[in-house]
Amino acid sequence: MKLEFDVEQEPILSSYYYSSILSQRSLESALANHLSMKLSNPSLPSGILYDLFLGVLAGDQEIMGAVKDDLRAVKQRDPACISYVHCFLNFKGFLACQAHRVAHKLWSEDRMILALLIQNRVSEVFAVDIHPGARIGRGILLDHATGVVIGETAVVGNNVSILHKVTLGGTGKASGDRHPKIGNGVLIGAGTCILGNIRIGDGAKIGAGSVVLKDVPARTTAVGNPARLIGGKDNPIKLTKIPSLTMDHISDIVEWSDYVI
Repeated sequence: MKLEFDVEQEPILSSYYYSSILSQRSLESALANHLSMKLSNPSLPSGILYDLFLGVLAGDQEIMGAVKDDLRAVKQRDPACISYVHCFLNFKGFLACQAHRVAHKLWSEDRMILALLIQNRVSEVFAVDIHPGARIGRGILLDHATGVVIGETAVVGNNVSILHKVTLGGTGKASGDRHPKIGNGVLIGAGTCILGNIRIGDGAKIGAGSVVLKDVPARTTAVGNPARLIGGKDNPIKLTKIPSLTMDHISDIVEWSDYVI
């Protein structure tokens, strides 16, 4: 068992592993405990947060199914992830996503003050700022995650991979539905800004550092600032594989040689 191997290799982890995982009666309990310890502060005790998190997680199997899909996504797509335990305990992108799932549930139940409190603590602790109103699918990888910002009316589909410093934001002070809609299987490279109520189609790829202000068709690649489609908008090159699963950021960018020094 991986837990036992880790403790044998590093005995100093014994107490940490026991309190975080082995002493917990379920995945829901372990996750509630771990998140509450991470997000607590002197004026917001971990016990209060634990009860809040456990109440949501234990009562919603849809959320727990998404938690498991997220664990698998990180292990399968991130070569830096050496085990499920390592992801569960140490990957802040995974933890931020699960805290958001709880916050979104509270938001949908009109418990907005608590939802916004969780958002604030996640932003402070994990440097990931996801509005509790945003809708996030299953099988999500927030790789590194630092600096990810997702606005209130954003929608992220299933099996999406998002790198660090990505913004899914609005374009001004307009209210209403104002944030991007990300399809299934999309890969969004580091430092990308996708702004406005636009659609990124299923299986699309957004190159690192891009600024996207218009819809991106399914199975195409957009790069640059402002972003353009590889192959041109009239006949864009179509991807044959799901980019969020391959995590291949550059191989289909046939104009790559234009940027080589």
